[in-house]
Amino acid sequence: MSQGRPLSLHAADMRDPAQADGAVYEAAWSLSGAFELVDMDDVLPPYEPVQPHWFYQQEEDKDIWLPFSKVDSRNLEQALKCGGKQEEDVLVATDGGRCDVDLGGRKRHTVFWEETPSEVRRCTWFYRGAKDGRYLPYPEEIGENLEEAYMIAYTLGEWKRTLKLPTEEVIIFHSPQLITQQRPVAGHAGDWPPPLPEHTTKSSPIKRGVHSIAVDIPEGESVMVDHLVFMVHGIGPACDLRFRSLVQCVNDFRGTSLRLLGSHFRQSVSRGTVGRVEFLPVNWHGALHGDATGVDEDIQRITLPSISRLRNFTNETLLDIFFYNSPTYCQTIVDTVATELNRLYHLFLQRHPHFAGHVSVLGHSLGSLILFDILTNQQPDPGSSAGSQTERDSDSDLDTKSLEELLKNSGLEEYLSLFQRHQMDLESLALCSESDLQALGVPLGPCKKILNVIKKKAIAEMLRAGAQLQFHGVTEAAASRKSTPGTSVHATIPQVLSTTNPVNYKYLNVGIGQVLVCYPRLDFEPENFFALGSPIGMFLTVRGLKHIDPSYKFPTCRSFYNIFHPFDPVAYRIEPMILGRDVEVEPMLIPHHKGRKRMHIELRENLTRMSSDLLGSLRTVWQVLSRGPVPALPPVEEIRTAMHHTIEDTNAPSLPCAAGHSGTGPSAAMSAGSWERGCDINVGMLNGGRRIDYVLQEKPIESFNEYLFALQSHLCYWESEDTTLLVLKEIYAKMGVYFGQT
Repeated sequence: MSQGRPLSLHAADMRDPAQADGAVYEAAWSLSGAFELVDMDDVLPPYEPVQPHWFYQQEEDKDIWLPFSKVDSRNLEQALKCGGKQEEDVLVATDGGRCDVDLGGRKRHTVFWEETPSEVRRCTWFYRGAKDGRYLPYPEEIGENLEEAYMIAYTLGEWKRTLKLPTEEVIIFHSPQLITQQRPVAGHAGDWPPPLPEHTTKSSPIKRGVHSIAVDIPEGESVMVDHLVFMVHGIGPACDLRFRSLVQCVNDFRGTSLRLLGSHFRQSVSRGTVGRVEFLPVNWHGALHGDATGVDEDIQRITLPSISRLRNFTNETLLDIFFYNSPTYCQTIVDTVATELNRLYHLFLQRHPHFAGHVSVLGHSLGSLILFDILTNQQPDPGSSAGSQTERDSDSDLDTKSLEELLKNSGLEEYLSLFQRHQMDLESLALCSESDLQALGVPLGPCKKILNVIKKKAIAEMLRAGAQLQFHGVTEAAASRKSTPGTSVHATIPQVLSTTNPVNYKYLNVGIGQVLVCYPRLDFEPENFFALGSPIGMFLTVRGLKHIDPSYKFPTCRSFYNIFHPFDPVAYRIEPMILGRDVEVEPMLIPHHKGRKRMHIELRENLTRMSSDLLGSLRTVWQVLSRGPVPALPPVEEIRTAMHHTIEDTNAPSLPCAAGHSGTGPSAAMSAGSWERGCDINVGMLNGGRRIDYVLQEKPIESFNEYLFALQSHLCYWESEDTTLLVLKEIYAKMGVYFGQT
C-alpha cells in the first residue's frame, strides 16, 4: 500500500463460533501460540478517551523515546488545549526550565547548552520495536486513527475488525484487551482468524495508553531551586568509560541528586523547606579544539600516520594538559570557562527570576585545576571604593615611565639620589640583581621591594603584549568565520571580558596560581568549590609550591572540598601541603550513602586491629621475658595512681569531631584511630578551618586489583551516589538543613 493512502476499517469474515452453556466465546490467536477466551457477553463500562502522554526522541538513539515527567506532560497538554490556532507560537518550559518545547514544530530545544533539537510527540498508542522489544509511540496521526477505530469497535461491540495502515501493516482489534499488529499473509487476507504463521516475527501486540506499557515516568522536578552548581569537565570530549558527553554525565548526576533528596531529605522535602539543586554543565573542550583556535588542524599536520586511533585519542584528550600549560592556549581555556560561567549564571537568573540561593562550582580532573586558578585570582567586592582604589594604586605602580615615578609610588624616593649618582635609569635598574643593589648600599628590605616592583612591571608588560596579540588574533579569526557562510557565531568563544589585574601578586607569597594569564572576573561569588579526582596538589608542587600558608583562603569562595577515589591515579591530596611534613593525617572517609561502611572495609580494619593487638601482646611478653627479675608486687602508691588514671580515661567524654557538622559529617564512618587523628587538626582557612581531603570507599571488587580499576576510579564520580550525597549535605548544611532530620 502506498504512502498517503487513506486508512480503511472493516469487519472481517466470521466463522461459526463454538458455543458452550449459552455463552459465546471467540478463539483469538496470540503471539505465544495459545488461545485467549474472550467473553463477548460481558458488559463493558462506557467508552473513555485515551489519556495522552508526551514523549521526546533521544538524540543519541532514534529508536528510544523518553517520557516527559507527569508535571511536564500535563503542562504541555494544557498549553495545547489553550493554544488553539496559535499553537505554533507556544513555548513550554520543561525539564526544570532547562528545555523549551515548541508545540507548533513539535521540537524540544535545550536552553543552557547546544544540542540538536529532538522530536516531540503527543502519544496515545504504542507498538513493540524490533530492536530491543521496547514499546515505541505511533505518530500522532496514526494514533488518532487507531483511537477512532477503537472507539467504533468498543461502542458498537463489534470486534474482529482490521485497520490497514499506510506502512503495509494491519491492526487487528480482537478485543478490548488484545489488539495486534501484523503484516497481511498472502492469499488469506479475508480469513478469520488469521492463519497461524510458521514464525511470529511479523506479529506483535500494540498497547493503548501509557499506563499499559512498562515505562518509568518521573513525577517532575520542584519549581523551587535552592542552589546552583556549575560542573566543569576535565580532559577530552568524553567523561566516562562509556564515552558519554558532559551533558549526559551531568544529567545522571542531577538525577541521582533528585533520588537522594527524596530518600535522605524526605521530611524536609515533604515540608517544603527543600526544593532541589540545579546542576549545569560548563564545556570548554569544544572552544579549544574548534575552528576558533585551529589547533586541531595544526596538530594533525604533524601527527604520524601509524597507530592512528591511539594518536587521535592522545590529541583529543592528553594534549589538553599541555595546552593548559601553554600561555596562549591556557588563556583560551580560562577565558572560555569564565565566559561560559558568567553566561550560564545570567541566563539562569533570567529563567529563574525569583532565585535567591547561592552558587557553587564543581570541577573534575583538569577542570578542577582551571577553577582553582580562576578562584585564586579573583578579587572580592570589586565594586567597592576600597577595591577600586587598590586596583588604581596597583596599576599606577606598574604603569610608571621613569625611575623617579617608580620609587615615589613605592615609597622609596630617598634612594633616588643614590641611583642618579650612579647614572642609573629604569632600564638599568631592571638589569640589577640583589647583590648589585646591596653593593650600592641599599638595605635588604628596600632591595627586596625594588626587585619585586621591577618584576611585577616586567610581567605586566608581557601580559599586556600577549593579551593584545591574542585579542587581535581571535578578532581576526572571528571576522573570517563570520564571512564564511554556514559558520556558527557561537563558535567565536572565547570572548574578551572585563578582567581583574593581569596577576594578583599578593597571592604569590603562597605560590598559588599561574602568573602569565589574565584571569577574567566572575559575576558571582561561589559558596563552595568541589574538586573531583583533582591534580591540583601535583600542579602546585610542579609550579614550585611546597607549602600553602594556613591563613590562605580563596578571595571570593568560602569552602573547598577535595574529593577523590583511593585508586584514582590522577588525584592528589591538599592537606599535607598545609600541615607540613611533621603532621600525618588520613583523609576523611566518605560514608556510604546507605549510612554504613562497606563490609570489606570493616573486615579489613578489624583484621588490622587484631593483628596490631596480637603483635603488641607478643612484644609485651618478649619485654617481660627479656628483662631482669622484678618485685612480686609494685608499691601500693603506684597501684593507686595507675587505677586513678585508668578510671579517668574510662570516664572521659569522647571529643566531638566531624568533617563539618557534629555527628552527621563524613567522619562518622571513620575508624576509631582515624577519628581521633582527625579531631583537633587545624588544616588552615582554605575550607574555613574544616577538613579538605575526602576519600571515597572502594567497592569490594575494586579492592582485589587496584591497578585494574585505576582508570575507572578516575571516572567514577559522575555516577557515585556517595559523592552526590556529600555535595548535597555540604550545600544544605550551610542552609541549616541536615539529612535525616525529623
